[in-house]
Order: sequence, then structure tokens, then C-alpha cells
Amino acid sequence: MNATTPTPDRTDVRTALKQGIQLLRTAHVPSDSLAAEVLLIHATSKNRTWLYTHPEETLAPEVTANYFALVHRRAQGEPTQHLTGKQEFWGLEFEVTPEVLIPRPETEHLIEVALDHLAVRELRAGHPQLFTGQGLRILDVGTGSGNIAIALAKDLPGAEIFATDISSAALKIARRNAARHSFANRIHFLESNLLDAFSDARSSQGASDLGDQHHSPRISHHPSPFDLIISNPPYIGRREAPTLAREVRDHEPHAALFGGEEGYEIYGPLILQAAAHLKPGSLLILELGHDSLAAVQPLLETPTWTNIAITNDLAGIPRVLSAERL
Repeated sequence: MNATTPTPDRTDVRTALKQGIQLLRTAHVPSDSLAAEVLLIHATSKNRTWLYTHPEETLAPEVTANYFALVHRRAQGEPTQHLTGKQEFWGLEFEVTPEVLIPRPETEHLIEVALDHLAVRELRAGHPQLFTGQGLRILDVGTGSGNIAIALAKDLPGAEIFATDISSAALKIARRNAARHSFANRIHFLESNLLDAFSDARSSQGASDLGDQHHSPRISHHPSPFDLIISNPPYIGRREAPTLAREVRDHEPHAALFGGEEGYEIYGPLILQAAAHLKPGSLLILELGHDSLAAVQPLLETPTWTNIAITNDLAGIPRVLSAERL
């Protein structure tokens, strides 16, 4: 901290916020004003309205000390979400830690595309427009914090949802998030590299053990195929690591960030496995890296897939690639 930092026993809300912004700005932290505000809300256990309607209220010394400790850590590069332990996604609050990728706003396009495509699929089948996902089996590959699976559980109360991740630490966070939002009994979390947990190469005994270990229903040796497989896989190239923001490069899990030297290597195995576990007419929906479309789209241009579609994010970047299984 520098000499302009207020003394802990005589700091009001306005001064704390102003000084926090200045410290973060000096450290070249992106969105410095928002970060300072979020950290002050977290330190005071208040909301934004309270901050701006009580600008002259004196903060308790321990609150001030905690706030500026958080500001200092943010200035050193720790993500705001790790300092507060939470991030909003799809209107829900998720616990996040260094063991999981921080949910990004652009990933909400995955949910939008999935819901739109499923609704169209139901209309084509002549089903009623009030769509609850009844009878659907959905798989989220690389679930991380569980944000995609939980968002789909929220909007598709009739669907049965599975979620896999290669990281047992990430699955602990995902299970806690599912329990927090009362979906623990509807989402079955499995430790798995891509779809290996559903592979015929696994023994039925092994699959049963996996289900018991993670408090999920036992998966049969020949599990029923899925209606939707959705994934936000690792898609950053390791060669890009030096160009990443330090918040990302130094604090988020590399297994969830890097998809190989180029970044798109994981898509090939994922698409092949998905083809083996989708029903005819069912959907595969993938998030893309900022420059991975050219490498990934040809993997779907085979007789196995049809109705390939690309959805751009708000910045105009191709963000979601979807296809139907023939």
C-alpha cells in the first residue's frame, strides 16, 4: 500500500471506494472501478445500493483492513472472483475457486443455443410448446464449476443431466453449486476424461464403482444415448500463454484453459466420442475459442453430422458451433 491509503480507524465508504479505485488503477487492473466496488460490497457484506446511499458511513477498522487487503491482492493479479469466491452466470450465483474456470458471460451463448435448438427439435416432433425437457438426457463435458449443467437444470426441469470433469477438485465445487441451487438430485457428476466414463471399454463393475463413489446413479455397461451433448472445452493454445492476462495465466486451472499446443486438439476426440453417444437427430453444441472455427468446423463436415450452425458472440466472434447427429 502507498501513503494515500486511509487509516483503518477513520475511513468512510466514499473514501474507501475512491482510494480502492485509485490503487487498482495505478496497478493497471482492468475494470478498476467495478473491481473496487465489488470488493467493498464483499468486505462490508452490503449491496451496491447501500454503498451509494451511505457514502459518509464510517467503516469498522477490521472491515477497512480487510477491504484494502483484498484490493492489494487484486492489484497483485488475483481475480476478483477468487477474492469474493463467487461469480454470476445465467442469473445464478456460483462458487468459484482456483480449481475451476471462472464462468464467462460469452458461455451463456451455449445455453441460449441449446435451449433454442431443443425447442425447435420438439416443435418439429409435434410436441407441445411448453418445453420442460421431459425425458431428455443431457451431458455436459468438462463441467468445471457446474455452471452449464446447472443452468440447463434450471430451465429444463424435466431433463436428466450428467456432467463430467477430469478434475476431482472441480467436481467437488460443481456438486456444492448444484446443492446450493437445489439440483443435486438431478445432476449426476462423474470424474471422467471426456466421455470415457460412458465408454463400452469400461467394465460394468467399474462404472458401478464410479457411480457409487460420486453419489450418482449407477451407469450401465451400455448407457442410453444422449439427446444433447454440450461442452466448453479447453481451447487456448499453450503457445498463447505469454499473451494471456496474468489473472488468467497465473490463477486459473491450466487443465481447463489449454487444449494443446494450438488450442483445438481436444475437439477431435470430443466430437468422435460424442458421435458414439448421441441419438440420431440429437445435438452437439460446443464453445469455440476466438480463432478455432477454421480448425473445428471441418471435423463436423462428415456424413455423421448435419445442420451445422455457427453463432457469434456480442463481439462478433464465432463462439458456438452446433450440429445434429444423423
